[in-house]
Amino acid sequence: MAAIDRAAPERQEVLVGRAGAAVARAAGALLGGHYGRRVVVVAGKGNNGADGRDAAERLRRRGVRVKVLDARDAPRRLPEADLVVDAAYGTGLRGDYVAPDPGGAPVLAVDIPSGVDGLTGAACPGAVRADRTVTFAALKPGLVLFPGRARAGAVVVADIGLDVSSVRAHRVELGDVASWLPDRPADAHKWQRAVWLVAGSPGMAGAATLAARAAQRAGAGYVRLSIPGAAPGEGAPVEAVATALAARGWDGEVLADLHRFGAMVIGPGLGRANAAEVRRVVSKAGVGKAGVGKAGVSKAGVSKAGVAVVVDGDGLRALGRVTGPVGAGAVVLTPHDGEYESLMGARPDDDRLGAARRLAAASGAIVVLKGPTTVVARPDGAVLVVDLGDARLATAGTGDVLSGLLGALLAGGVDPFRAAGAAALLHARAGALGLRRGLVAGDLPDLIARAVAELPEHR
Repeated sequence: MAAIDRAAPERQEVLVGRAGAAVARAAGALLGGHYGRRVVVVAGKGNNGADGRDAAERLRRRGVRVKVLDARDAPRRLPEADLVVDAAYGTGLRGDYVAPDPGGAPVLAVDIPSGVDGLTGAACPGAVRADRTVTFAALKPGLVLFPGRARAGAVVVADIGLDVSSVRAHRVELGDVASWLPDRPADAHKWQRAVWLVAGSPGMAGAATLAARAAQRAGAGYVRLSIPGAAPGEGAPVEAVATALAARGWDGEVLADLHRFGAMVIGPGLGRANAAEVRRVVSKAGVGKAGVGKAGVSKAGVSKAGVAVVVDGDGLRALGRVTGPVGAGAVVLTPHDGEYESLMGARPDDDRLGAARRLAAASGAIVVLKGPTTVVARPDGAVLVVDLGDARLATAGTGDVLSGLLGALLAGGVDPFRAAGAAALLHARAGALGLRRGLVAGDLPDLIARAVAELPEHR
């Protein structure tokens, strides 16, 4: 944003005026009117303070009784007011900030709550807790990453005429997902959206079952489930096809038949005994199958570019420390923070967008860094952010559901980067459709089907 500000052709005072007008409009909406209302503006010395002072003057002209306080001299408890406007410090704050007590008045933050890091969402203990934030030109990472997200309240993005076309991080919305998911052709057959799951272990089929059910509900036409060393049929939902794999050395068998599938999911619940097999499958699955037709697609409907692979759970730990590209084709890694550490040698730092980008660049894979806000990164640095999830998804098995859902979208031909963003959003939306208390991972597959059905119409 600093670079975008510097590149703007308008003078700084013009941009301040536009920002101040946006703040004044947001304040008026919160106040429910203007005449006789009381507003306290806490203003710093930088551009954030200038925006607040401009808004204060606009509110005065509308009959609001406004008191502007310097952020450096503001009392510990602010004067009684109907609204407090936090314009103390913006994204450039360095050091700690202890916000004055608003005395029960609602708080409107300018650009970002003071004391919240605009890049990471990290917050000082005394940072502002806003009821609403009006931010300019584009969302800041600190508004969608915790704990900043929890302190921002409802966020409104105000267009002040800045050119944000260079931005490489985007928030995924339901309308985006609706536009990314292809319609199923009238002459579709099951192999056009076929998913193979190599997951689970003997007597421990829960993760594999969850992933398989999610793939089915997300639109996979054919789901094969193979649990190395397990009894035939173990863990497979009724509509899935269970095939046996040897307990060891199964990678050759998988690679020989993988060309028939649109995507593979490998790793959920697999255990730690198959690391070598996982590495061989992931490294070779992207190599195209010889003998495809002129259109570049085999009879099974699979692109000659090879089969997309989702690596989750124990599959991620099997890859070990990343020292270079992990696959020859489209690979999607779906780590939580602990799995990220096994891949990169350290847990993600506060800059979660940067952390996901580093793993994507190092591995040559799409990375889905899971968390309260999920970050999807591509090796070239492009990022998608999903902030729809809530604490209902913080329960065992939900990550297995995400991997199966993602496998189905990949098998349906969705670009891997978009498929990862779409899967994260549909997963979050499914959680939001569930019980507020008592949601379990097994509830999610059916809720995924509802989430897909409720997507807005795309024209």
